[in-house]
Amino acid sequence: MDTPVMASLPAGVITLRDARRSQTREVTLEAFEIAVHPVHDQGSGLPWAPFTWFDAVAYCNELSRASGLQEAYTWQGRTVDWDTAADGYRLPTEAEWEYACRAGTTSPTYGLVEDIAWTSLDDVDSPQPVGSKAPNAWGLHDMLGNVWEWCWDYADPARYGDYRSLRGGGWADEPWSVRASVRRGSAPNAVLEDVGLRLARGPVGSPGQAQGWSHEADRQRAAIRGPLPVGWTPLWEIAR
Repeated sequence: MDTPVMASLPAGVITLRDARRSQTREVTLEAFEIAVHPVHDQGSGLPWAPFTWFDAVAYCNELSRASGLQEAYTWQGRTVDWDTAADGYRLPTEAEWEYACRAGTTSPTYGLVEDIAWTSLDDVDSPQPVGSKAPNAWGLHDMLGNVWEWCWDYADPARYGDYRSLRGGGWADEPWSVRASVRRGSAPNAVLEDVGLRLARGPVGSPGQAQGWSHEADRQRAAIRGPLPVGWTPLWEIAR
């Protein structure tokens, strides 16, 4: 397996917004590593897609084993646990992803969309070779556009069950939806042609919490009470 080129990012702070609950929160991040490009074919440069979330977790462990690193994940059925002390490859948290994407900027994008991201403006019908457009200030390519990228976090365990978060936008998305703060979610076994993976690495946090994510926060969000809006599917198995 090809070893990805990783960038070391410094510790810092990122502000995340929860649109459903109209809340913002400030997350203090430890230093970590993130890949300069999405996972891609070394010959053509094309991002690997589609990747399900379960595929992404398995790939992280496989690459960790091949690199002599400690695997980050264990799972049984649809339940996946993250060993935050592991030094192997893993998915970024949403906080890590947005921090890496923004690279110190506060605007919706880190440059002109046409310069940094493959979107509907380019009128392409598939992923494009990584690194073909300008990087952000930290040298990271394709953080926006080209393919959506899985994150570790649940999208919203009160509303969408075990759906996981996706960030970054894809080649067919309109420019207004390809922004650092935009997120969507999908089932962890969903096969989506515009979804890929960007690797992170580094032990962070403590058991059950790290880099803006915590199991307890997930549990509290899933434990919604009272009448539910039509279509809501709380992840009851973690709420109890």
